[in-house]
Parts: sequence; structure tokens; C-alpha cells
Amino acid sequence: MLAATVRVTRDLDLAEECVQDAYLAALDAWARDGVPARPGAWLTTAARRNALDALRRARTMRSKLHLLVEPEATEQAQNPVARDDPLRLVFLCCHPALSAEAQVALTLRLVCGVSTPDVARAFLVPEATMAARITRAKKKIVAAGIPFRMPDAGELPDRVDAVLTVVHLLFTTGHTAPSGATLTRADLSERALDLARMLRELLPGQREVAGLLALLLVNQARRATRTDSDGRLLLLEEQDRSAWDRAAIEEGDRLVVAALRGGNAGRFGLQAAIAALHAMAPTYADTDWPQVLALYDELMKVWPSPVVALNRAVAVAMVAGAADALREVQALEHDKRLDGYRYLPAIKADLLRRLDRPREANEAFRRALELTDNEAERAFLTARIAETAE
Repeated sequence: MLAATVRVTRDLDLAEECVQDAYLAALDAWARDGVPARPGAWLTTAARRNALDALRRARTMRSKLHLLVEPEATEQAQNPVARDDPLRLVFLCCHPALSAEAQVALTLRLVCGVSTPDVARAFLVPEATMAARITRAKKKIVAAGIPFRMPDAGELPDRVDAVLTVVHLLFTTGHTAPSGATLTRADLSERALDLARMLRELLPGQREVAGLLALLLVNQARRATRTDSDGRLLLLEEQDRSAWDRAAIEEGDRLVVAALRGGNAGRFGLQAAIAALHAMAPTYADTDWPQVLALYDELMKVWPSPVVALNRAVAVAMVAGAADALREVQALEHDKRLDGYRYLPAIKADLLRRLDRPREANEAFRRALELTDNEAERAFLTARIAETAE
């Protein structure tokens, strides 16, 4: 049955779900009408029909998402989140019975449609590890009988951080696609921005929600200038700042003030402040790099992530020089959490290039290329390899 259904779906997980649904249908139909003469054929036909229906639903999911989980009228009136089905589904997957990583991974995969390999890249883990993690999360939902209902007002705070993380990772996946022919995936980044706006309307007093929306707005403001007309990747210093969306940047700057007001800023507010400094500078040379570095120092206190440390090293290069930054990057090479992270060798390579060490830079650029699946980034790295070839 499974093999026959996989031929239709080309997706093992979906095939398994369709087969399980066929068994559930049999429990009801056979109890009512009796066991058919050819039960195996009945089940196989039912599973294949489920697969065809699922494929049709997938094609119209984005336009008819509300049909998947239709809230009761009373719930619509009592809970404002229920009127926003995409956000509602995100909250449903972010149940506190699941680990924080499982919540994020499950939401990205099932709600946002991000492929398992791309989810794995977002978490810096192997694809097999992420696939197992998602499978365990799905099994826990079934085994624990976790209800898919909206959280009450008192439960929302416990879900917010996971939801913010999901929306941020969704935007990141769209801002620079892990794979594919183009640098960005506008559908994902725009969906993330819509979700962030919904969260801001739902939780206007949450500073981190303001910070996330600010971060997304400021980064989205320069999307059109990140590649040239031929799709070639443009670095920040090469981008046409006059073409940036100034209204989005100004809105993001106002939200940064709201996110930082009162002290004890969170990770999204601090990231938004860094992005705003880049966006508000008239030119790349006018960027307030010491302030950027100071904000990274604060961000490391509230979110001591190796990715943050790597980004901080870029600011160190602009303030203290490429040699100091290279030492920090080399120290990060011992952090197993960055194994397979393409930007680690890419940043190292650029620092080596700036230090006039072309042979070592070439090796690092080649390592980055091995880890990169996005065609725009691959073209950029290939050009750098040619430039540093001896």
C-alpha cells in the first residue's frame, strides 16, 4: 500500500499519512458496511485517492488556508488570533509540550512549507537529524493527544518567543534562499512580514514583537538592490541606497525606538537596531561601526550564539582591522555548531583576501562554495575564487 501511494505522492511522509487515513476510513466504513471482498484493494484505492486529494489541496493551500482549520463562530468572536489563520496555525504548532527547537522546525515544515533540507540548514544540523526531529515532534503530538486549539490570553506569553523565532527563520529563508536559482524567495519573506504585522496588532505592548517587525522591515527595504539586473549578488557597499524603501526604513526605525525603550533590550530589538544603523547611514563608509560593534556586544549577552559571534567579527574587522577579526573567526572554527555553515569559511576567506593572503583565501572560498547551494551565492564565490587564484 505504501509503495503504491508513494508512486503518486513522490513524498514518503505524505504517503504514510494517506495510508494512515485510509485505515481510519476503513475502521468507520467496514464497521458500518462490512469488510469488503478485497480489503487490500479497498485500502490501496482509498490511500491513492487520499494522495490525489492531498496533492490538489497543496496546490490551493495558500489561497484556501482557512479550509484546513475552520474555527467555530464562538471561537472567532472570543479569540482575535482565530481570524488570522496563518498566524493561528503557527501558534498551534508552537505548543509548549514540544521542545523549542521542535516547535520551530515543525512550524517551518508543516505550516510554512519550508523543505526539510532548508529547515536543517536554518538550524545548522544535518538533514537526517532534522527529519528525525520533525518525525519525533509529529509522533509526540499524536501520542500525547495535544489539542490543536488556540492559546488563551494567559498562555500567549509562553508561545511568543517560539513564534517570533519561527517568523524570523521564515524571513531569513526567504531573504537569502538556502538553495535555488535566485538569491531570494519573495513569497517566504513577504509571508513572514505579514505574520510579524499580525503579531504586532495582536501584542502591541510586546517590545520583542516590535523589534522583530523592525528587523524585517529594514532588511526587506533593500531587497530589490541585493542583486543587479543579471541576478549577480551585490554586497552591502555596492548597493544603490537611493533605491531602498525609505518609508519601510523609517517605520522600522520608529519600531526600534519602541523595542529599546525601557532598557533590557531583547535579541530581536538589538538586531533591528544594528540593521537600522546600516540602513540609516548615507553611505557604507558613513556607517557607525563602533556603535554596531557595541550593539553586537550587547546582543552576545542576551543571545550568545556562534552566528552572532561570527557577524560580530565582521564589525570587529571594520573597527580594529581584519587581523583581529580573523583571530576571532579562527576561534569559531572550533565550534561544532558552525560545522557546515557556509558563511564561516566565506567570511574567513574575505578577511584573508583583505590581508593579502590569496592562497589561503582561495582555499576558504572553495570550502564555502562546497557548502553553498544558492546559485547567486555560488556565482559570487566562483568569481572570488578566480580573483584569488595564483
